[in-house]
Amino acid sequence: MKNFDQQELDKFSKLAKDWWNPSGKFKPLHLINPLRFDYIKSKIDLKSKKVLDIGCGGGILSESLARAGSDVKAIDLADGPLSVAEIRRRETNLNISYEKCSTSELVDRGEKYDVITCLEMLEHVPEPRLIVEECNKLLKANGHVFFSTINRNMKSFFLAIVGAEYVLNILPTGTHDFDKLIKPSELKEYIDKTSLNFEEIKGMLYLPFFDIVKLNDDPSVNYIIHARKK
Repeated sequence: MKNFDQQELDKFSKLAKDWWNPSGKFKPLHLINPLRFDYIKSKIDLKSKKVLDIGCGGGILSESLARAGSDVKAIDLADGPLSVAEIRRRETNLNISYEKCSTSELVDRGEKYDVITCLEMLEHVPEPRLIVEECNKLLKANGHVFFSTINRNMKSFFLAIVGAEYVLNILPTGTHDFDKLIKPSELKEYIDKTSLNFEEIKGMLYLPFFDIVKLNDDPSVNYIIHARKK
């Protein structure tokens, strides 16, 4: 089974040139990346760790992970963002290996990682459950995995889709499909069916007018989950 949506890949490829513009269409990613990276770093010492960044896009998180001393493998299936990421890798000479491949291909190779990040990606694939299962297979014993996505409810619909994409235009129109959003209970159920241990869930508050982002205990819109391999 090919667990990707070609329309989703095409959508992000068209936006690739704007990926590293901190004031452009991916401004929210640039704002929330330090917050999420600091959260990951607070859970594990990233130095010399083998890290997999799934759905890396243009490499915003991948670069932060590499600067922390990790050996980063970053994968995506969209050509445009990967091309941008590779150009930056050559310029920065960071320890990142970008590749156009799926998690299932890495599972078939028998690859294993200390840390896996899968941020803002699950809501863009047909079967997010399979991604969680494959992350479990790719993770070393006692390894850490981080998932972030958007809750599915009326609040998230009005804030993350209507407000962000159609009113404030802080995200490209059509970035998210409401039906593909994932409730925390659903993601936790996917996790519980693997040998991963659910550790923690944190919500994220984003105030676009003030460029303020912070973690909190309210996962009603954006949230991040930390799990560990048993």
